[in-house]
Amino acid sequence: MLFVRTCKQAGFRFLFKTNVCLFQAAASACGLSHVSIMLAQQADRVMALGEWEERWQEDRIGFHQPHVHKMLESHIDKVLAGRTGVRFFFPLCGKAVDMKWLADMGHSVVGVEISEKAIKQFFEDNNMTYSEEPVAALPGAKVFKGSERNISLYQSDLYNFSSTIEGNFGVIWDRGSLVAINPRDREKYAALIISLMAKDCRYLLDTMLYNPELYKGPPFLVPDDQVNSLFGKSCDVELLESFDSLTDRQRGWGLDYLDERVHLITPKSI
Repeated sequence: MLFVRTCKQAGFRFLFKTNVCLFQAAASACGLSHVSIMLAQQADRVMALGEWEERWQEDRIGFHQPHVHKMLESHIDKVLAGRTGVRFFFPLCGKAVDMKWLADMGHSVVGVEISEKAIKQFFEDNNMTYSEEPVAALPGAKVFKGSERNISLYQSDLYNFSSTIEGNFGVIWDRGSLVAINPRDREKYAALIISLMAKDCRYLLDTMLYNPELYKGPPFLVPDDQVNSLFGKSCDVELLESFDSLTDRQRGWGLDYLDERVHLITPKSI
């Protein structure tokens, strides 16, 4: 499909196919990086925490998957790297079924989620009993702990969480978190994630590529170059897989393509 993109800085109008090579060439002719052009479309988009809570209250949670994410299943051996009893961290965990799947395998899970309803639904949907208690180090926050499995879910603003609460983690599974936070907060988010990584941590990150002129998010576009910019100084970044994940739901947003990309991010050896 052809579409027109205007570069005001150079006064040119470019007509090109939606592939990376031509996109980069057009951006270069304008004196801009292709990443800058892409990100500019969503730079000012902001979702308040209350809006996410409202989505949960109204059951507008099309982002929730009722099954274990296929990319986690496909790459679990590489993520575990022969380790057992690994501590997993789920940022913006929602009620992801992946958490119970991993706990059933003998791993421990810590998640952070703003919606109390989402956390309670996770335990209820999985027929698990739980305890609820305040968190002294996080004023206003609560932690919900599973009785049958080693799962602790914190109802809190993610940016208030830190390694002083639960230490560091051997794996971080980021499906729907980096792509959900406000684009202007990505550097702050990356700093938090890096601070939570143990020396042998393996951070599995799921991102999306699409035409941001057609949809403003969330989920937001996160180009590979930005992943490298956010994490590349202190971590090695490996693209594990890229695949077409366009469904009727995304077509309803106006998109004509959606590539899902899975990255493995590990701390650099000192």
